[in-house]
Parts: sequence; structure tokens; C-alpha cells
Amino acid sequence: MTAESSDTWAGWYRDRQGAEAITFLSGGGHVRTEVRGVAYQGADFATLGPVGGGPDLAACVMEWDMPLRVLASGNPQQATLSCLLTLGDKGPELSLTLHWGGTSYASGIAGGGFEEALVRIGHQLPADTELADRSLVGA
Repeated sequence: MTAESSDTWAGWYRDRQGAEAITFLSGGGHVRTEVRGVAYQGADFATLGPVGGGPDLAACVMEWDMPLRVLASGNPQQATLSCLLTLGDKGPELSLTLHWGGTSYASGIAGGGFEEALVRIGHQLPADTELADRSLVGA
């Protein structure tokens, strides 16, 4: 993804007040979303903060799926990356799971770093296999 491109992903936001559908927009070095009429933006999913004032995101869960390409022996193949971000007292906790080739590859809990979680998944992939979309956020 280049700085000029953008991607959108549908997802869910949940907190004590209930759940609502949200959309993430990534491009220009930022990720954006809107929750209950308040716009949020950050360099990464875990750094989302209110734009122009409003409440911080806390004690909530956001989840979404995004398509991801995997290169297996140089051949691009489609995969799905399931993302779960928990914002709470411990800080951001991000868990990614790549679904590809009939197998799931999980990052475990990362401290909110999207790229770090992708690297963890990349280390689990079979030889001659790599994630083609290494920089989905912040590009």
C-alpha cells in the first residue's frame, strides 16, 4: 500500500453501552474510524485518539477482518486476517489470526503493535512463504 492509497475494513466496536458497526479507513500514514459520532485517528489501530476533542477509547473491544495476500513459493494467494483489539487498564492488547491454506496462524497478544504482530505470524509460516502486505497501516 502506498501513501496515496487507502483501504477500508468493516468491523465492530463493543463496550458497556453496547455494540455498533464501524468502518476503519487506512491511508496516508493513519488509520481512522468513527464511534458514536466521534472521529478517531492514529498511526496504528492501538493509537487511535479523538480528533478535535471527545472521549478517549477505553474499556472497549474492536474487531475486524481484512484481506491479506500471502506469497507461497512466489505465487500470491488470498488470506484473511482476523483482528481483535482490546483497550483497557493494561493498555492496548492486539491479537491477529491469519487464516490461510486451511490453517490458522495466531500472533498471540501483542502490546498493540500491528507490525510486531504481523512479524510474529510471519515467523510461523511455512518455508518459501511470506506475507505480501507487510505494511497495511502507516503506509
